[in-house]
Amino acid sequence: MPLQQVTILGATGSIGVSTLDVVQRHPERFSVFALSSHSRVEKLYHQILAFRPRYAVVATAEQAQQLQQQLKAAQCDTEVLSGPEGLVAVSSAAEVDQVMAAIVGAAGLLPTLAAAQAGKRVLLANKESLVSAGKLFMDAVRDHGAELLPIDSEHNAIFQCLPAQWQAQQQGKLFERGVSKILLTGSGGPFRETPIAELAGKTPAQAVAHPNWSMGQKISVDSATMMNKGLEFIEACRLFDARPDQIEVVIHPQSVIHSMVQYSDGSVLAQLGQPDMRTPIAHAMMFPERGQSGVEPLNFADIAKLDFLPPDFDRYPCLRLAIEACQQDQESCTLLNAANEISVERFLAGQIRFTDIAAVNGEVMAAGSDIRIANLEDVLAIDQQGRQLAAQFCAQRQREGV
Repeated sequence: MPLQQVTILGATGSIGVSTLDVVQRHPERFSVFALSSHSRVEKLYHQILAFRPRYAVVATAEQAQQLQQQLKAAQCDTEVLSGPEGLVAVSSAAEVDQVMAAIVGAAGLLPTLAAAQAGKRVLLANKESLVSAGKLFMDAVRDHGAELLPIDSEHNAIFQCLPAQWQAQQQGKLFERGVSKILLTGSGGPFRETPIAELAGKTPAQAVAHPNWSMGQKISVDSATMMNKGLEFIEACRLFDARPDQIEVVIHPQSVIHSMVQYSDGSVLAQLGQPDMRTPIAHAMMFPERGQSGVEPLNFADIAKLDFLPPDFDRYPCLRLAIEACQQDQESCTLLNAANEISVERFLAGQIRFTDIAAVNGEVMAAGSDIRIANLEDVLAIDQQGRQLAAQFCAQRQREGV
């Protein structure tokens, strides 16, 4: 088998680092074509020296110039590109076989869409591409013969539990093939047992301290609010052509069962494993084969118990907002995602309280948009609307000390 050329978007984040770990374990299968990072240029520099990709991409031309000089001094011939154009170029290059889409937020939409339009195997860790662009993104995958494999542990678990025929085709009426429900599990985050009255006082440091997973700050805050599960709910509807009533969210604190699929004959298939993203990454990169990921298997003797309970929407209003957006329309999903990126950013900066995240998101959704999505430009326009509204609502809450 020829070497698979891999572009890793967001190489310095937790998903990117885990992807490079899998690549390093299989030098006979994978070679790194390109790496990108938005702000951790020093970390990217060391990754480049270790993997010698053909290209690297950073945020600005100034960063690119400085990094290029560093690499030249280190006698490394990697070419450094910058900005959205650079990301699109390394995602759609003819030599590339697989693109790991691990840029957090709507910033990952354009290069991920470019990879789909170029017919690549897209390893989707950037859920916002599906949340914001929905049908447009899935149409691009279908129309250009791309292969879309989910990396989020939950969606990857669902994919593994689906009928083999559907896995092979990645299309068709899933719920006509014996599936009756998708069960989407979530840990409940660090505040699962915190009295609701105390949530307003929770700090960014407390919100990013996830009990099970090692993730970036934004995703960790989303886990604390369960907006992460809400975005995954929307993503699951898009990926698996499911209605909102065909998906059920289940709180599972231990994060051992990553998700489940219920069948019409009463069977429930579950995918279990350690809370380590190298498992879904290795599965998607080598699909339909299996290979070493570096993750230790579960020791069932060490698992004392597995708990399950329904989500409390008073504790997790962001989850309720996401489900409502999914039930409404694509425009609501795009607005909500944009609002959440701004409100989480302002919370991490200490400008609003933890509970203001859901409040601001709800205000932006209530404001709505007069644009209807027909193309990518409409998606970007609604995204910008949502960000502007969220910034205004956040500033108002900061001024008033709400």
